[in-house]
Amino acid sequence: MAEKQTLFEYTEDSIRSLDWREHIRLRPGMYIGKLGDGSSPDDGIYVMLKEVIDNCIDEHTMGYGKQVEITIEQKTVIVRDYGRGIPLGKVVDVVSKINTGAKYDSKAFQKAVGLNGVGTKAVNALSGYFKVTAVREGREKTAEFERGVLTKEHKEAKTTESNGTIITFIPDETIFKHFHYVHEYLDNQLWNYCVKPMPMRSGIRSSPLKEKTLK
Repeated sequence: MAEKQTLFEYTEDSIRSLDWREHIRLRPGMYIGKLGDGSSPDDGIYVMLKEVIDNCIDEHTMGYGKQVEITIEQKTVIVRDYGRGIPLGKVVDVVSKINTGAKYDSKAFQKAVGLNGVGTKAVNALSGYFKVTAVREGREKTAEFERGVLTKEHKEAKTTESNGTIITFIPDETIFKHFHYVHEYLDNQLWNYCVKPMPMRSGIRSSPLKEKTLK
């Protein structure tokens, strides 16, 4: 009897506090649904892509950025919009501090389809490699992460690139075992952004993969 009580002992030591990254990685289903390996259209790797694209669509909704470029090369995803770009001093915070973002401010975003303050952080935490670059008025700022941990924060630098945000990520293969992208699912996913009768999506169109361009 004493052994059983010790086995199921519930004390202060049983209580844990997780940081944002640990929680997402321990309970990914709360953020992206099921995991899967990409063989089903609702697997997590497609939800991760959706979360990044939704941020681009939010910029489009606010009247910034008429083009979104999506490149998928094997397991690497690159999404580039031409919106306002993340404010350079907040690039790291926006992708790594939960409940941090501009979508709580109705002046910056009057409409939003992404997860408010959560989506990009979930993609970051669930990616073996994640890079964000923001470009604003001739200056750029880049930060790189592995599984949500900041590995390199680049200094601001001059650039000739147009304003916008570039997200690069590779889903973590320790979570998404043997994953692969099915182009048919990607085609349908991107086509949905173009054909659904929503005012925010007017003017968006799709072109074939390997590189997808939404305008």
